[in-house]
Amino acid sequence: MRQQSCTAFALTALLVAGVLAVGGIASADEREKNGKAEMAAAAKVTIDQAVKTASEKVPGTIIEAELEKKHHKLVWEVEVVTADKKVMEVHIDADTGAVIDVEEEQVKPTKMRKQEQKREHKD
Repeated sequence: MRQQSCTAFALTALLVAGVLAVGGIASADEREKNGKAEMAAAAKVTIDQAVKTASEKVPGTIIEAELEKKHHKLVWEVEVVTADKKVMEVHIDADTGAVIDVEEEQVKPTKMRKQEQKREHKD
């Protein structure tokens, strides 16, 4: 009988821990969404304007546009695939709309990408 009671307690504890873990993940997701919403509200340049500027600077197909904070500054990072299949990143100041720089995205080994993804999820 005592063993059944311990087992029931252990199962209850696991269930509670699982609920708390899921709640913690949800609140982390909410914080991330709120942070992105705050950044978007602070950006004077819209995503459409950033994409247009990037297209004018580097002809090709836009595959991604993301608002990031780099060096204490809001920056649109727009990725463009060129006719010669290079992926170029166009960094645009989200305050002024000026092109900060253009660089070719370097393909990283899978192991490095996985490590970066883990770090991003921790932040």
